[in-house]
Amino acid sequence: MAKQNVAEQFVDILVRAGVRRLYGVVGDSLNPVVDAIRRTPDIDWIQVRHEETAAFAAGAEAQITGRLAACAGSCGPGNLHLINGLYDAHRSMAPVLALASHIPSSEIGLGYFQETHPDRLFSECSHYSELISNPRQMPRLLQTAIQHAIGQGGVSVVSLPGDIASEPAPDKAWETALVTSRPTVRPSDAEITALARMVDEAERVTLFCGSGTAGAHAEVMQFAERVKAPVGHALRGKEWIQYDNPFDVGMSGLLGYGAAYEATHECDLLIMLGTDFPYNAFLPDDVRIVQVDVRPERLGRRSKLDLAVWGDVRETLSCLIPRVRAKADRRFLDKMLKKHAEALEGVVKAYTRKVEKHVPIHPEYVASVLDELADDDAVFTVDTGMCNVWAARYVSPNGRRRIIGSFSHGSMANALPQAIGAQFTDRGRQVISMSGDGGFSMLMGDFLTLVQYDLPVKIVLFNNSSLSMVELEMLVAGLPSYGTTNHNPDFAAVARAAGAYGIRVEKPKHLAGALKDAFKHKGPALVDIVTDPNALSIPPKISREMVSGFALSASKIVLDGGVGRMLQMARSNLRNVSRP
Repeated sequence: MAKQNVAEQFVDILVRAGVRRLYGVVGDSLNPVVDAIRRTPDIDWIQVRHEETAAFAAGAEAQITGRLAACAGSCGPGNLHLINGLYDAHRSMAPVLALASHIPSSEIGLGYFQETHPDRLFSECSHYSELISNPRQMPRLLQTAIQHAIGQGGVSVVSLPGDIASEPAPDKAWETALVTSRPTVRPSDAEITALARMVDEAERVTLFCGSGTAGAHAEVMQFAERVKAPVGHALRGKEWIQYDNPFDVGMSGLLGYGAAYEATHECDLLIMLGTDFPYNAFLPDDVRIVQVDVRPERLGRRSKLDLAVWGDVRETLSCLIPRVRAKADRRFLDKMLKKHAEALEGVVKAYTRKVEKHVPIHPEYVASVLDELADDDAVFTVDTGMCNVWAARYVSPNGRRRIIGSFSHGSMANALPQAIGAQFTDRGRQVISMSGDGGFSMLMGDFLTLVQYDLPVKIVLFNNSSLSMVELEMLVAGLPSYGTTNHNPDFAAVARAAGAYGIRVEKPKHLAGALKDAFKHKGPALVDIVTDPNALSIPPKISREMVSGFALSASKIVLDGGVGRMLQMARSNLRNVSRP
């Protein structure tokens, strides 16, 4: 049997770590690794058109599966293109291994063609970034990188010169044991006791939930019922906590709606569960605050805490629930549920009045119809900007749907490449990219990746021919909008020219039929929907300081925005409110 080279050993370890795809663009320094993949049946090389897409796709795959995913870039410019998607994956706690191939090892430090120093460049967007400069570093260095990505949740980068990849691998003295899953973290008894005491002493408790509540829906509901607490959420907590939630009071933050802001400010104990909510202007400064998080470095960095609890949300609540006294007084909860329903009643008509005649089409109406027609287990990938608003307010979670976006990093152009990664995990699952025309056109070349692999991603394009969130930023600063207008082609015609299904919608009465036809199509499809550029949305509680880079402007037609089926849930939850 022929001796393995370093590239073959590298690929073998990836396979044993559960990696099934390596997204990237080929290049000479990557050739040994790509050739090893060609000869390895348990892993595929996914050829994208831009390495940024590769990193976004790997990050989305990791978020969907919970397993390690991988991407690669050739030396210099190739791997530099990975950096934006890697930042997003790292800030989303998605376990991703990035291979940054390198110039010949003998030329490092001598100003060689395409020379960069990837082991330094990626240090800020990774837990681990190291250079393999000698074959004897394999497989231990790769094992260490994998365990950093999985164990700490985020990115690891391995830089590998092409000539080292072609050299013989060291003899295997042992099969490296790989850690491929994370343990749970239980708080100490002292922390649980302190938290239970604070809950028992409080009269009005509010829960504010983030993505760290994934897998803890039942425990959050049980705890909320026990202490009669309204439950609000951040954007990344929406998919995990909003569904089947009789305590729901909506979302706080720049994209917020409902009574979450009031609930977090009118309580006397706020418990933040698994959230690194960045907008501290929306957090109270005059109530007691507890934060529970599995990442201790996040505790207290947004607000002054009265108690910091290091632990998984599910484990923490499982320990806490038996220790707290059940509360009987529902007055605070009922008050917040009423406020929430009233807030939603006041804005829901924004997209329902004469929608069949409103041209250009209300984007709120598009999102509402999309929510109704999409599958119950659909994956939505969402572009940064106004698409974030429409997804936050209209996509209804149910415990089976997934909503993925660049919610922590805030990059443009994320939705299409994330849809690629999501669709590769399951070709039979509906994947919908909610794309803005600005974001889509930025990485539009990878629409060809959908066609090349016949991935049945459905792109719903909110085409208002503008960078509308940037217009908001300019307007709140008192500046005229400038450089925000896009001169767009007929994107549906572009899709058809590329070999995909494409349809353009300019009238509301054609919308539902166009979406249904696209969803029935077996391959990739794009629905180019011409939407109203004047449709903007604002959070329910806002000040000039809160928006900082986002915006509020009375000089535009500002729609508070409807909330789709969330109003139905709020009305339903009012049945639980005790009558006087």
